[in-house]
Amino acid sequence: LDRKKAIDEVIRMAYAKEDHLSEFPAFLTYQRSGLNLIMQPQSGETLPAPLKRYIQALLKENMEGPYGSEWPAEEKVKKREMVASEARYIIVRQLVEDPGKHDGLWRDGGDPVVSFVQFRFLIDEEIPVLYVYELQLEKCVQKKGLGKFLMQLLELVARKNNMKAVLLTVQKRNLAAMAFYSKLKYVVSSISPSRVDPLVVLKNYEILCKTFDPEAKAKLEVRKIKLDRSIESAAL
Repeated sequence: LDRKKAIDEVIRMAYAKEDHLSEFPAFLTYQRSGLNLIMQPQSGETLPAPLKRYIQALLKENMEGPYGSEWPAEEKVKKREMVASEARYIIVRQLVEDPGKHDGLWRDGGDPVVSFVQFRFLIDEEIPVLYVYELQLEKCVQKKGLGKFLMQLLELVARKNNMKAVLLTVQKRNLAAMAFYSKLKYVVSSISPSRVDPLVVLKNYEILCKTFDPEAKAKLEVRKIKLDRSIESAAL
């Protein structure tokens, strides 16, 4: 009971912060590869209408392909997740002299949004974790180091708020994303469907993780992998 209370308090304290970015001033701007970007915090329950429209448009642009026929149902789920009170965002804007010349998805004036991250603080396997719900970049800012930069920022936010791991879900069809996270040292988690029970019908996604301490590693990376090996040995 004491352990549960302590973990609940870690999550409560993480959500109590209004701005998770201000603690990392070096990550508030991104000026590389011809980009001039700023990072802004946002919460799901206070998303203005223009950001809602943009998020829906970018999700459709990037994820309709990987989800295939499942996209219509998944799109409805993502619309609900988008405005949840637990949802926290990093909104990435491009500083431009003439916003009217921007040819991306943003249509609502001011410096255009070109990317966003949605994350939450959760408890998984009795471990406090930062779960990345979405990491979405427009094509104009892809392959310029921004994705890696944002993941590094999320890992810093996780550590600063006493989270013991970062978790995320990736569609297996999204080969580029799978390769991207592999380069960042993310591994298939023990709670991913393919690890929990590889004998059932395979799911179309994997849960990936990066852990920050031995307990998280044992629960989120190692435990069920050892079980799988014991099953293989018994079969032999």
